[in-house]
Amino acid sequence: MNWQGKRVTVAGLGVSGIPAARVLHGLGAEVTVVNDGDDERSRTQAAGLAELGVTVRLGDGDTLPAGTELVVTAPGWRPDKPLFTAAAAAGVEIWGDVELAWRLRGPGAAPWLAVTGTNGKTTTVRMLASILTAAGLRTAAVGNIGVSLLDAVAGDETYDVLAVELSSYQLHWAPSLRAHSAAVLNLAPDHLDWHGSMEAYAADKGRIYEGNRIACVYNAADPATEDLVRAADVEEGCRAIGFTLGTPGPSQLGVVDGILVDRAFVENRRDRAQELAHVTDVDPPAPHNIANALAAAALARAYGVEPAAVRDGLRAFRPDPHRIELVARTGGVTYVDDSKATNTHAAEASLAAYDPIVWIAGGLAKGAAFDDLVSGSAKRLRAVVLIGADRALIREALARHAPEVPVVDLDRTDTGAMPAAVREAARLAQPGDTVLLAPACASMDMFTNYNKRGEAFADAVRALAAEHA
Repeated sequence: MNWQGKRVTVAGLGVSGIPAARVLHGLGAEVTVVNDGDDERSRTQAAGLAELGVTVRLGDGDTLPAGTELVVTAPGWRPDKPLFTAAAAAGVEIWGDVELAWRLRGPGAAPWLAVTGTNGKTTTVRMLASILTAAGLRTAAVGNIGVSLLDAVAGDETYDVLAVELSSYQLHWAPSLRAHSAAVLNLAPDHLDWHGSMEAYAADKGRIYEGNRIACVYNAADPATEDLVRAADVEEGCRAIGFTLGTPGPSQLGVVDGILVDRAFVENRRDRAQELAHVTDVDPPAPHNIANALAAAALARAYGVEPAAVRDGLRAFRPDPHRIELVARTGGVTYVDDSKATNTHAAEASLAAYDPIVWIAGGLAKGAAFDDLVSGSAKRLRAVVLIGADRALIREALARHAPEVPVVDLDRTDTGAMPAAVREAARLAQPGDTVLLAPACASMDMFTNYNKRGEAFADAVRALAAEHA
């Protein structure tokens, strides 16, 4: 595309909008950035772009600038925004930053190994990058993980292959994306206020399989992911590859006697399997994290990575903070921070990894229901401590499905509630128990983000441990 003089509107400042504006301006486009906010941070960002010659309109993200020929949007902007309605009426295309990055790839560009799913995306992509690095490949973990794809595509660094995390928002705005291979880890209700329905959410996730060349990786325990593979229009010869925590069948990766094995990318896959790594090579070896490791291994094997690099990459990987992170062991009790469990699906996986548990939960429910989560985890619960704005929803589910489990309902939503919650959990816990922060809710009623919530939990646990030292 000839970008010289092309009038492009970038919707939204931030981690995607600013790189998009800079890259497009550098290509010669006439760029206007529109943004809903007009706060101090937005004004600082706008000033930096204005120095480059980019026009920025703050406090008005709904009006389409006159003469716009293309809109490039931040992924989180909802499809029903008036800006997009006006663009559609004017016949103006709308791309996301991922679509822009895909279109800007040059000849011989690094192929993309892409990952999406309701939970586990970041961990899986970072595992994949670690495996690719162990194989001696130049790679980076990019996309929804925090590193802009545009920076990776348009920057000076060259890569052999990219490990790409993609959200449902990003996939919605990326119609041309065609990955080398891709995985959908799982599907559970999330962001339905944005997508409008579970069907629309799943359809956007399924876009990641469109045009795959080598492998569509799916979760054998989640039939909805395999359904998305069946519905995808892929290149001739592209294979469906499953992963399972059980014994794998042909064209699957799985677990046999504590060993991760491959029956997909081997000769005579009906009769033999290739050892990749031990379960103990995965940190932590919780079931859902083993599933993440299998998905990462499947994508790496689809790219031709040798088994030894899978093992070495998994051994070298260390999870990000606040993802089933061991904080301390004190008084015979283990304290685990899984503040990243911001929905019921993630909390369910976290609760399945421990027994017995004193569960700290609550926050913003985002329209979620908790009956299935509570009924499926009730036998593991020693006690529950509830915090946050929507804690009553969890309390009511506990009353229906686990009435014998003691519940402490902390009627407060200030940040000081976390130390109180940790003390209550410590009082209820017995030696051998795990006190688990897996809120099943978003954090913004009490904290800036899930990181701050996890830090508050860890600080309170360490203070408690210091008292017992």
